[in-house]
Amino acid sequence: MSTPYPFTAIVGMDDLRLGLLLNAVSPAVGGVLVRGEKGTAKSTAVRALSALLPELAVVAGCRFGCDPAAPDPHCPDGPHGSGPGVSRPPRMVELPVGASEDRLVGALDIERALSEGVKAFEPGLLADAHRGVLYVDEVNLLHDHLVDLLLDAAAMGASYVEREGVSVRHAARFLLVGTMNPEEGELRPQLLDRFGLTVEVAASREPERRVEVVRRRLVYDDDPAAFAARWADEESALRARIVAARALLPEVRLGDAALLQIAATCAAFEVDGMRADIVMARTATALAAWDGRTDVRAEDVRQAALLALPHRRRRNPFDAPGLDEDRLDDTLERFKGEDDDNPDGGGDGGNGGGSGGPDGPGGGGIPPQGGPEGPEASDTPRESEAGRDDTPVEPESEPEPTSGPGSADSGAGAGAGAGAGEQSAVRAAEPFRTKTLSVPGLGEGAAGRRSRARTEHGRTTGSRRPRGALTKLHLAATVQAAAPHQRARGRSGPGLLVRRDDLRQATREGREGNLVLFVVDASGSMAARARMSAVKGAVLSLLLDAYQRRDKVGLITFRGKAAEVALPPTSSVDAAAARLESLPTGGRTPLAAGLLKAHDVLRVERMRDPARRPLLLVVTDGRATGGADPVALAARAARLHAAEGTASVVVDCESGPVRLGLAGSLAAALAGTAITLDELRADSIAGLVRDVQQVGQPQQQPRQQVSSDNRRDGHNGRSRRAA
Repeated sequence: MSTPYPFTAIVGMDDLRLGLLLNAVSPAVGGVLVRGEKGTAKSTAVRALSALLPELAVVAGCRFGCDPAAPDPHCPDGPHGSGPGVSRPPRMVELPVGASEDRLVGALDIERALSEGVKAFEPGLLADAHRGVLYVDEVNLLHDHLVDLLLDAAAMGASYVEREGVSVRHAARFLLVGTMNPEEGELRPQLLDRFGLTVEVAASREPERRVEVVRRRLVYDDDPAAFAARWADEESALRARIVAARALLPEVRLGDAALLQIAATCAAFEVDGMRADIVMARTATALAAWDGRTDVRAEDVRQAALLALPHRRRRNPFDAPGLDEDRLDDTLERFKGEDDDNPDGGGDGGNGGGSGGPDGPGGGGIPPQGGPEGPEASDTPRESEAGRDDTPVEPESEPEPTSGPGSADSGAGAGAGAGAGEQSAVRAAEPFRTKTLSVPGLGEGAAGRRSRARTEHGRTTGSRRPRGALTKLHLAATVQAAAPHQRARGRSGPGLLVRRDDLRQATREGREGNLVLFVVDASGSMAARARMSAVKGAVLSLLLDAYQRRDKVGLITFRGKAAEVALPPTSSVDAAAARLESLPTGGRTPLAAGLLKAHDVLRVERMRDPARRPLLLVVTDGRATGGADPVALAARAARLHAAEGTASVVVDCESGPVRLGLAGSLAAALAGTAITLDELRADSIAGLVRDVQQVGQPQQQPRQQVSSDNRRDGHNGRSRRAA
């Protein structure tokens, strides 16, 4: 077994170390979510903590790690007799991103259950992690249903397996740690709320501190055992402090004044529900125990708020987590009780009782928030750009061309011609709820909420012979397969004789996430302030829809003479929103270049992830200018997508009393669908009328035509089956 990096040798990252230590003192805090850029030693810190925890006494032979002093009465390996048990280190269990539900919660041996009538249960990772650490790297990439399962177990302290009429329950109390890189996508707010604490980590910008990080890492890599031996005394001291804080925790008093400050703080920051209040109370209590005190003070409440509230203030996926510390201080001062006037002070809490500063071996005091190792964002991206209202006013409309499509952009005037000056970005209009756009057919991509797919979860649609291990038994099909062979197998009793060949796997249909690739026209013909604001609002609405449906997104823009990939396909929808917000406009309309760039991006993504089906969203008024015969070039580029069966939607941004219908021609070349900005709204009357007309006159759709169901699955089912 390799020697882990010592926890006390970690340089800086005070918030991260404190959050982990508080959960080690009181696992009831609810775990910690570590958010940070790549290469910031998130995983190193978690693995270092597991080696720091004191040893456990467990019942000998128990696969579920029961405490001999208080064994779980529902343990599947029980009942356990009295005895001293055996000692072992707490387990550090890692949950891989590609884990299955059976691997997480455990699996029943269905074959033995049917043929022998026994409850043969194989424990999963939740059982292995009991009384230890469960570490989920890249938790934001984990399937939602797995995140729900592990968070439910962490909250209840038990895991329940209900399958095919067999019930198993076992204890599952563990220190839950998740790490994530926000650039790769966010967790849903409902899941964020289930983590007790969150900390932000970032690499230091101080050269001296970076030098120390590199120096220690190089020494550790040369001889891990010798490096760990140098820090053994500090590790032992910190381990003893954790044990002492755990023993003191039941004696800590949480007074009414501290409770009032906690409630007032949660109310002032408008967090949803009561979980934040409970987590703050437990965190403040753990902070007092960590500092060797039996009373909770105002500084404990303040530090608890900085750890427990930032991720609970997000109202939509484009908000950055953060907390206004001035507002926090004002709230705490306004609700300060008499018992907070402690003559002994203690603003730094346990700094005096620790064993060093932020880089020292102990590192266990209450470090200040907002330093170089854990910056807190005080404003959302949109709030930080609120000063853009002084942007020069652009014309509200532009001359519409009177000639044919070949000169469609001629009306843009000097401002849109070759060499036209770039116009500054405009703010997006308010987002709205969009119609549901889905890829027709039945896919097999990653779990999501957009298009129909064969999945591990969903409604049962049939059965098949299992390929590999059986995970979802189709009971009726299994009985039907075994029934004709009972006489030949010599059945004499009431039991059914079942063999491996009789077992049938249930096939299920659910929803998948897609790759939604936006191709946005940023040319001069789109530059009118009111129009571009509406277009950005529509794209922002579609991005929000993609976030809720667990899609990957990419962003391509075209203007002037070329197209560029503003954002390669990623799960970070908020990154796409940030790029969209700063998108400038101006120049000609190289529509063909945008479509060809999209074709290149999709070709690469098909090789990387062939199971994830794409959905191409072209946001344009359909005009094409620049070069020789730009309209014909755009049509040929569109037919490339149609030939590969890419589901496409053209969001028609044309406005004004005179409409050329160029977006409809582009959609026809793509073999896709054209939809106006007004029809994109889920509650638009135009969209409702169109849906009713489609139901009254069903017709065959091209294979690659996108479905727009507006939540009427019965109607859409006919359209998709026809497709």
